[in-house]
Parts: sequence; C-alpha cells; structure tokens
Amino acid sequence: QVRLAESGGGLAQAGGSLRLSCAASGTIFRINGMGWHRQAPGKQRELVAAITMGGSTNYADSVKGRFTISRDIAKNTVYLQMTSLKPEDTAVYYCRTIVDGHQYWGQGAQVTVSS
Repeated sequence: QVRLAESGGGLAQAGGSLRLSCAASGTIFRINGMGWHRQAPGKQRELVAAITMGGSTNYADSVKGRFTISRDIAKNTVYLQMTSLKPEDTAVYYCRTIVDGHQYWGQGAQVTVSS
C-alpha cells in the first residue's frame, strides 16, 4: 500500500507564489514518475506538470514559465513551485504517482488565487 501526503497550497493573491509538496510512503520498490493535476469547479481534471525519476519534465502550456516541478528521490517527494499565480489557477491540486506499475492519487490540496 502506498500513501501520498500532500501539503502546501492555500490562498494567494494574483502574482503571488505558493508551493505544494507530496511525499509518498509505504511499500515502494520503484517510483516511475510523479506529477500534479488540478481540477477547477465544473471542469475536468487536467495535467499540470509531471517529472520522471530521471528528471525529465512536462508542463501544461498554461503554466509553462510560471510553475516548476522538482523531486527529491531520497525522500520520495515531489514539489510544485507556483509563481506569478493567476485567478484561473484556482483549483484542487492532486498529486499523482506511479509506483511499481500502479497509479496512486493524493487527497488534493486547495489553491485559491484572488484577483
């Protein structure tokens, strides 16, 4: 069993910054990748950013240049540094990881950006 513990998020003003963290714990042999998705009210969940354990990254066009994903392999942790936040970034952010071929999701962290 793998558990994902998310932290960070909260309320920020437009132009501000927030940081999300997600730590994986439990029975882990190999993490194949980690990432962040988000879901705004009335919208489908979408990929925000993803990173392989080799360090390759992928970003949604809407966050390129503003968000940075990184990972700490020793801690099985992935981070999302969000800068130049916009009201349209408001959503619940979910951590996702692939461990030993199985997909796991975090409980979600609310990010609210006020104009």
